[in-house]
Amino acid sequence: MNGKDIDEELKEMYEEGSGEPKVLNSDTLKTPIKMIPVLPPIVVERGSYVLDAAKLMQEEHVGCVLVVKKGKLDGIFTERDILMKVFGSGKDFSKAKVEEVMTPDPETLEPDDILAYALNYMHVGGYRHVPVVDDRQHPVGIVSVKNIVDYLADYFPQDVLTLPPRPIRTTKEREGA
Repeated sequence: MNGKDIDEELKEMYEEGSGEPKVLNSDTLKTPIKMIPVLPPIVVERGSYVLDAAKLMQEEHVGCVLVVKKGKLDGIFTERDILMKVFGSGKDFSKAKVEEVMTPDPETLEPDDILAYALNYMHVGGYRHVPVVDDRQHPVGIVSVKNIVDYLADYFPQDVLTLPPRPIRTTKEREGA
């Protein structure tokens, strides 16, 4: 295939459905968070035990829970907190409270904030999850790296998304789980 054929194929792919091209450009980054499918907020009250929060994360298949105090966001408790602040410190899961190891007063987004802000927070802060709150600081969602990747994947042609995996390996040893 030459460059022209690829361009024509991409144009056809983007124009399917609505008839309007779906183009990934700087305007895509101006999409309000409320237009992106985000996770519902999974919350625990301040004073909850780490073990209970970890069980809830496992049951809900999520990488974090939001910690609230009287309904308002107080912090975020993540898988990283479990690994780095609980396991790493030798704290007892069943006795430690989430507020001892959570990130207090995390960066937040509001539903009208744009995708670029989420990406900036994640890049600069190294976050995988950013809470979404209303104007009273009540959690309304969590935007994750996966939510953003899923949203942006819609801008790529199906031919790219259905390629067979071809990992580039530099070693014969397995990595990860």
